[in-house]
Amino acid sequence: MNAPSQDVTISQTETPTAIIETFTPTFEGCYFVWATYPDSELTDKLDSTVKQLNANASASATLYGEDCVYADGHTTFGVMETNISVVTTVDDLSKHEEFGNWIKDVMQFLIELPREELQGNYGKVEFRFKKNESEILLVTVPIQKYLDEAKDKTGIELFNLFYQAQ
Repeated sequence: MNAPSQDVTISQTETPTAIIETFTPTFEGCYFVWATYPDSELTDKLDSTVKQLNANASASATLYGEDCVYADGHTTFGVMETNISVVTTVDDLSKHEEFGNWIKDVMQFLIELPREELQGNYGKVEFRFKKNESEILLVTVPIQKYLDEAKDKTGIELFNLFYQAQ
C-alpha cells in the first residue's frame, strides 16, 4: 500500500534559513619541532675540566630533542640525546697521535660522569682541532661507539677509528 500523497506549498516570500553551528576545536595535542638547548650546568663542568687538561681548550654541552608546541604557544621539550663540543687550539694539524690521546683523556672524563648527567641517549662528542679560522680538523666520536669499541684504544689507533678525512 502506498502512502497518501500530500501537497506542500512553499511561499516565495519565505527565505530558507540555515543553521550554522560554531565549534571549538578540542584537539589539545601539539606539533613537534627539532630543538637544541644549551646544558649550562654540564657545560660549566666540562669546560672547567678540559681547561685543566689543556688551557687552550673549551667545551660545551647541548641537549638535542623535540619541542612539543601547543596551540596556545607554550612548549615542552623532550631530550633525545646530549651532545658535546670540544675545541682545542693547536699549532700543527698532523699530530694525530697527540690528538688521539687528547680524545682519550676527554672521553675518560665523560664516561666517568654519572649517567643521569648525560640526558637522553648517548649522543656524540665533536672534537675540533683548530690551527686558525680556516684550518680545522674535525673528529666526531659517538659516545656509544666509543664505549663499545674504543675504551682501550689510545693515540693514533683511537684517532684513526673516528677520523674521517674531508
